Amino acid sequence: MTRGRNGRGARAILGKAGTALGAGGLRPEHGVYLAGALATTALALTGDKRVQYATKTTMGPALAARVLRERRAGAIDGVDTTLLLVGLAGATVGDVFMIDADDDGRLRRGASAFGVMQSAYGQYLRQHGARPRLRTALVNGASAAAGAALLHWRMPQVASTLSGYSLALGTTATLSADPELVPGAPRIAGVVRPAADDTRTWLGAGGLLFTASDAAIVGRRMFLRGEAARRLAEGFVIASYGAAHVMLVEGMLALRRR
Repeated sequence: MTRGRNGRGARAILGKAGTALGAGGLRPEHGVYLAGALATTALALTGDKRVQYATKTTMGPALAARVLRERRAGAIDGVDTTLLLVGLAGATVGDVFMIDADDDGRLRRGASAFGVMQSAYGQYLRQHGARPRLRTALVNGASAAAGAALLHWRMPQVASTLSGYSLALGTTATLSADPELVPGAPRIAGVVRPAADDTRTWLGAGGLLFTASDAAIVGRRMFLRGEAARRLAEGFVIASYGAAHVMLVEGMLALRRR
């Protein structure tokens, strides 16, 4: 009985999400993205990095296909399309480098590529009216400053690059948390509560998850030594990144449609 209710509940949530994703609902590219995210998370937990080059690099292109579908449908304009595709190209390049984030050179290059992504997303949000709110800006600014100090203390060889990326990420996270992007939506601690039937509400949570995922990359490098703990942390990084990225992209696409 419980299993039946749970199944109906899951189908209801998927149905609402499908409606929120537009007239076509869930698309093949969503399936490709989910498969890539799940496979990469599983591989991270096993410590297998080689196959991740095949699985992780499907995620950005799958979201790019989603953007192009919306462009063909006339739901977004050329400027929005360009910004999102630039961001996804940066994400895909960053994904390749970040498969081995224990290598300082690859970590720096990955962070630089992700900086391109976050800058493009931040510009997209600004174009749709997102503005920084004082409380969110102060929290993200304090987090970035604390992170930069910790990086210069523990990882000075990559501190400058990662601090620059942290600034770009903080900007995107601050803008995505602007409640005026979803007027009237319920909030929890000032953050818009995600709802399955309106992907605009996913933006704030997506920004928070992105921040948590990237903080875990650095925390794993700085503090974890045991192999099992490092693999678990890497699994969290991939899983949270996968959720954050699709939430941000779908949320941004919905800003134009409404």
